[in-house]
Amino acid sequence: MPEARLLLARYVVPVRPRGVVLEDHAVLMEGGKITSILPANEAVVRHPDATPERFDHHVLLPGLINMHTHSPMSLLRGYADDLALETWLRDHIWPAEQRWLSPEFVADGTRLAVAEMIRCGTTCFNDMYFFPDVTASVVEEVGLRACIGLPIIEFPTAWARDFEAYIAKALQVHDALRGCALVSTALAPHAAYTVTDDMLARVAELSATLELPVHIHLLEIAWEARHSLQEYGMGPLQRLLDVGLLNERLIAVHMAHLQDEDIRLLAESGVNVVHCPESNLKLASGFCRVADLLAAGVNVALGTDGAASNNDLDLLAELRTAALLAKGVAADPCALSAGEALELVTINAAQALGLGETLGSIEVGKQADLCAVDLDRPQSQPVHHVISQLVYAATSAQVSDVWVGGRRLLEGGALTALDLPQVIERAECWRQRMVG
Repeated sequence: MPEARLLLARYVVPVRPRGVVLEDHAVLMEGGKITSILPANEAVVRHPDATPERFDHHVLLPGLINMHTHSPMSLLRGYADDLALETWLRDHIWPAEQRWLSPEFVADGTRLAVAEMIRCGTTCFNDMYFFPDVTASVVEEVGLRACIGLPIIEFPTAWARDFEAYIAKALQVHDALRGCALVSTALAPHAAYTVTDDMLARVAELSATLELPVHIHLLEIAWEARHSLQEYGMGPLQRLLDVGLLNERLIAVHMAHLQDEDIRLLAESGVNVVHCPESNLKLASGFCRVADLLAAGVNVALGTDGAASNNDLDLLAELRTAALLAKGVAADPCALSAGEALELVTINAAQALGLGETLGSIEVGKQADLCAVDLDRPQSQPVHHVISQLVYAATSAQVSDVWVGGRRLLEGGALTALDLPQVIERAECWRQRMVG
């Protein structure tokens, strides 16, 4: 029988119901799940056999979920900065990938990304990159949780030579990971401008048959809509609608160029939108209308994008940027409150992955994916409002402990399942190889 652990925290933010803060409460973890949430004094009496751990200055909250990453691209952090998206991709990133992409590159880059994400309180991430089997292997090795995108793009790479090869490999990886406790899969066509209509139609068919999410970059830059009109006589959203992809399984990333009618269509179709504010700002891609999407009933989550365009995977920093930017875009200081913002990286993200019943909030019966944030720091004192301090003041350096399925992956700020010096050494080896 797995050991029961009792986490006694100064504050517990369960996320559901919205805005609730439980003071001096405890969370009981047994068998990888949350089995009780109750006042700390009562918990000690009722569960004397559970191992108690005290977090006297901390807030305990659900593990954060990063809804858009390219984890191996951590090795390209800072490789090509201060460029427009098209130039960045076509003249720098894609050529670098053609030269360096390999299982070794993906394994080392994923370990670097995973180390960073855990230290930032992330317990689950939604990835899109080549050699997804390698990324999945690292995730399982470390004990993190992830949805692994099965990449599809119209040009050949080191992963697959053509569309049929991409599909065959996607199905192979999906079958190999079926039933895995920590890793799920999604079909991941790169973008509407790098995938043909026939390819999109095949993706839609497979998504419906296998009940798989579809993870795609969409409406990231203004050029994308113009290109679609020139090539197909319609916008990207209409193309996806025509092939049957606009539904609750679609995870549409960026969405920085939306018209009012687009928002209505997304709401009617049940599409999930992933906002990546820092990447969009850095590449001057545009602004996602987060407040308008939420008001229309669209499920919105948050992602960092890859470290090559952000340049970090710090979801707490991304959360603050998202909250502030939403107010600026809406010209309304009341837009996207702290409580609403926290949902973007917890329950909304879980729902986008189809995992709202098991992740995204601290509730009895859900997986014990948790993180503890130490508020006993100058930048987060005094604590007038716990959730506001988390969203507007706390930094990832205050994340002290992280659990996934009850297993501790970060203890007192130290990684438990990764050799950090070795991870950094491998990253430096890649830097030297690339500049050499």
